[in-house]
Amino acid sequence: MIFRTFTRDREIGANSYLIDFDHTRVVLDSGMHPKAEGLDAVPDWKSIEGQAVDAMLVSHAHLDHVGTLPVFQRHHPEAPVYLTEPCGMLADALLHNSVNVMSSKREEHGISDYPLFTHKEQEDRFGKWNFASFNRPVHIGDNGVSAQFFDAGHNMGSAGIMIEDHDTRVFYTGDVNFEDATIQRGALFPEEQVDVLVMETTRGHHPRDPGYNRASETERLGQVIAETIAGGGSVLIPVFAIGKTQELLMMLHLLKTSGAIPKAPISIGGLSTKMTTIYDRFAHRIRRQHAGFELLKQMDLKVSARRKRAEIQYHPGAIYALSSGMMTERTVSNEFAFKFLQNPKNSVCFVGYADPESPAYQIRNGQPGDMVQLNSERPQVQLNSRVETFDFSGHADRESLCDYAKRLQPKKIILVHGDLAAQEWFRERLAREMPNTEVIGPQPGVAIPLR
Repeated sequence: MIFRTFTRDREIGANSYLIDFDHTRVVLDSGMHPKAEGLDAVPDWKSIEGQAVDAMLVSHAHLDHVGTLPVFQRHHPEAPVYLTEPCGMLADALLHNSVNVMSSKREEHGISDYPLFTHKEQEDRFGKWNFASFNRPVHIGDNGVSAQFFDAGHNMGSAGIMIEDHDTRVFYTGDVNFEDATIQRGALFPEEQVDVLVMETTRGHHPRDPGYNRASETERLGQVIAETIAGGGSVLIPVFAIGKTQELLMMLHLLKTSGAIPKAPISIGGLSTKMTTIYDRFAHRIRRQHAGFELLKQMDLKVSARRKRAEIQYHPGAIYALSSGMMTERTVSNEFAFKFLQNPKNSVCFVGYADPESPAYQIRNGQPGDMVQLNSERPQVQLNSRVETFDFSGHADRESLCDYAKRLQPKKIILVHGDLAAQEWFRERLAREMPNTEVIGPQPGVAIPLR
């Protein structure tokens, strides 16, 4: 029985992993690398090329976990795909959007590999997905292997997955958050002992302030919004389309109804609108905070047409929750920022992760008056707006993950989904506190025996 990572480096990227029970092969996730292009963005599946795969299990609908699923299915059409229904609906919309993005990149940058799949192919593949329910086993193959999905608290439909045969239990956390958020409730993970824990390490090199709590962070966001609007400016909140947008909208609704911020118009744009529609579709059906609240129906939102970025007009005294969260070139938040950043009355509020190579990272780490490169083909703009950063992460902090690992007491812990520094922090900490557990940072392509 072995584990193998198909990521091309020890980092957050094209996440995909193999659990081989000798008689049954299971692949976990099929991600696309957010910073690579063409075939370099696809997991390295060479070691299972031409081999049968008994199932693909998908943890959640973010591009780095589901972005190449149609490619995997093309090479392994016999493998059934299992994921939760909310995850499946979000993933389908995300993959169709990805086709559009890849097609644009082919035209603009001459990337001949794009698109990696077509709308028609995704439509065909979607018809072969199997929706799993939380806490109900799914049987895989004919040799006694089963999988069970558990609510991971990361975004709607996200799951940690228990895979077991007759004598070995492997638990994959996927991306997990143990704390309640504004809509998303914290993970409900199993607590019984496992043989192997495959664990995310995203926040391994980011200690959380001991005084942190979500309520005070929300209050601080409300203060910045209120001060900005009182001063005649507007607020731009670059936000990820899946999960973070919906959390933010509910947060803004609660701040408005409590009187903490004025009843300013809220505009959303980009892929966020489509994803919020899907969230609303499940508002009455899933375990969540504010069950039944439909964001698009019950909030007075200004929704822009997704294909007409120029139609978002600036007005003072407004809130703009626009994707993408990292302000990637040619996204709605990126285009809107060109004039917005130059106004000293405005504020930019970051509520999620920003890659060091992204425009968002430049802005959140810039100083007043700095020149910022939003688009490589356009002139720099001056950063005059106020900039604030908030911690509303959808990932568990490192202490919570260590506590969870100690409760499960696995024989082996395999560290994934984190950069090298993050994985090394976990390896050192867990090796010290769990001396009877083997802690492994897997090298790409190397088979790791699990028993």
